Amino acid sequence: MLPVDLIRAEFGAAAQEKIVLAPYTSARIGGPADVLITVKSADELAKAAQFMWTHELPYYVLGGGSNILVSDAGFRGVVILNKAKEARFQTGDQPSVWCESGVVFSNLANRCASKGLGGLEWGAAVPGTIGGAVFGNAGAFGGETSMNLIWAELLTVNGREKFTAAQMGYAYRTSVLKRREIKALVLSAELALQNSTKAEASAKIAEFSERRKSTQPPGASMGSMFKNPTGDYAGRLIEAAGLKGSRIGNAEISAVHGNFFVNHGATKASDITALIRLAQTTVLEKLGVQLELEIELL
Repeated sequence: MLPVDLIRAEFGAAAQEKIVLAPYTSARIGGPADVLITVKSADELAKAAQFMWTHELPYYVLGGGSNILVSDAGFRGVVILNKAKEARFQTGDQPSVWCESGVVFSNLANRCASKGLGGLEWGAAVPGTIGGAVFGNAGAFGGETSMNLIWAELLTVNGREKFTAAQMGYAYRTSVLKRREIKALVLSAELALQNSTKAEASAKIAEFSERRKSTQPPGASMGSMFKNPTGDYAGRLIEAAGLKGSRIGNAEISAVHGNFFVNHGATKASDITALIRLAQTTVLEKLGVQLELEIELL
């Protein structure tokens, strides 16, 4: 049992009980968390995480809610909703931006463009937050977090530490954090930018956004469901296996892009997981490839 009285005493009105998580996820799927704590700064995030560690409580940090499938049963523990959104820009010969981990990546890319700063245009197509991007080495259109990260401020068992991109152990859509090689969470990050013009950066964002709209389905989804196998694409494999448009309940493997599973309304997490099993089993049987999830299961 969670020590709810202790949590309430520590966090006051920021802690709410039995909050359904579906509205906080891009797929609009998921049951209730025992407790939801909203934090509004990196300091509050660090305090909340340290509290969880000290009292050995189960917890999960939720940012933009993409790349995650929350169980219909919800989460037996504390969900920390990360709303830490401060950002500071450094101009000059080597421009950069420091931002807290709750900053929405697409919003940041557009803010950079509005200041005539480039380098993050690809991020306008990335759902979720900077914290999630640093955690999973998010990427799109030839860019990825590892290429821009100067350092990430992590809360570790030793306190607050700065990790360079090299120390993050980045590979395709993974890091030392995602592989659970260290106990830590992302508080903030410093990202390298490039001097550009407002018109040029905005044009790149518009191009990427148009490409995204033309290749990815509208509606509620988790983003890319599976990692792309080396030298291939998960969406191509799913299409080759004849699965595009397959439905279970109100969950569908998109007819637009096979690597997107869409919620058509009141979809259950169990329907999505059934489609995941269908895709993995069929692609393995027909094409000999084991699809690996890119999303996290909570």
